Amino acid sequence: MTASEIQLASRLSAVKPSASMAASLAARALRAQGTDVIDLGLGEPDFPTPRHVIEAAHDAALAGQTLYTAAAGTPALRAAIAAKFRNENGFDCSPDDITVANGAKQIIFNALMATLNDGDEVILPAPYFVSYPEMVKLLGGTPVMPVCPAEGGFRLTPEILQSAITPRTRWLFLNMPGNPSGAVYSEAELQALGAVLARHPQIMVLSDEIYEHILFDGRSFLSFARACPDLRPRSLIVNGVAKAYAMTGWRIGYAAGPSALIRAMNTVQSQSVTSVAAPMQAAALAALTGPQDCVATFRAAFERRRDLVVRGINAIPGLTLAPPEGAFYAYIGCAGLIGRRTPAGGLLADDTAVVQYLLNHAHVGAVPGAAYGLSPYFRISTATSDVLLQDAIDRIARAVSALSEAK
Repeated sequence: MTASEIQLASRLSAVKPSASMAASLAARALRAQGTDVIDLGLGEPDFPTPRHVIEAAHDAALAGQTLYTAAAGTPALRAAIAAKFRNENGFDCSPDDITVANGAKQIIFNALMATLNDGDEVILPAPYFVSYPEMVKLLGGTPVMPVCPAEGGFRLTPEILQSAITPRTRWLFLNMPGNPSGAVYSEAELQALGAVLARHPQIMVLSDEIYEHILFDGRSFLSFARACPDLRPRSLIVNGVAKAYAMTGWRIGYAAGPSALIRAMNTVQSQSVTSVAAPMQAAALAALTGPQDCVATFRAAFERRRDLVVRGINAIPGLTLAPPEGAFYAYIGCAGLIGRRTPAGGLLADDTAVVQYLLNHAHVGAVPGAAYGLSPYFRISTATSDVLLQDAIDRIARAVSALSEAK
């Protein structure tokens, strides 16, 4: 059988690879040719994983913790996660209502695999994380992507939510602080959404809270589970250690939810990856129960970098950036560049063209807003050094100044 004769599943025809990974790979390919590229496509902290976390994984492996664990995760890790939710987020759950997977993305995938039937709808407020709609489509669902404009802080409102609901709606996804926008919801805003959901008991809520510790300007985090306790029986609270502890490559995500859903997700996991590697779970346990000073240190650095990028981008004619309230991204408005021409005569027709121009001319890797469901914007990660961010801003400024008005 030749490659052209391989029959792929029809469901893949509507699914695209990760846009952020594709942007990063394009930057790496250019770098491999000898070009000095600043890759701001992927969102992962540039800090090393804390040493005590690494040592915990090493010690666990040396102690023989190298066998399968329960699909849901080790009892010690699930107990620590339950304590984390109780102490940090203000809601109680049993370790039996917690599951651990290979990253928050797999948590979400398992939840959708366990619940979606063909044609079920999932509301994904735009701008949304790039993988949300692709996972929904891969599992037979239909993404519904209402736009939440910049004028409203990129936040979902009760009116927008209500207009997106149909009898086929199965899930609402919330992401706070948001990727790519950095949007954060107040208690009143979450409760207003909860009031709409209370009228639609068939809808479950997936609250992706993985950036909870990366908040700026003195904000404090409020979990959806705490804001809307009456909806706990149909809410899945998703989190992980990747962002707060600089552990993206360790692949540890976790969630708390209703027991029936958690059991179904564990069944999916047991028949796919079996479990998360035991030493990785030991590392996550150390992250959650060990010294927490790194969390504050990282947050302070991310806020400083946010401020640097906001100042620099807003000084470039044609670009706009409201200060993100959390996470480590800048979702940059580029409407002022659409319709302009590059030095080679190319037309910047959309944000995809803008991103391609920045890569080729400024040698800065970014992700187009089209990948997040809202244009014309582009996203850069601010989770890298101040020096690289300043260099990237300077390069973007020079590239923008080289554009000309379309004739």
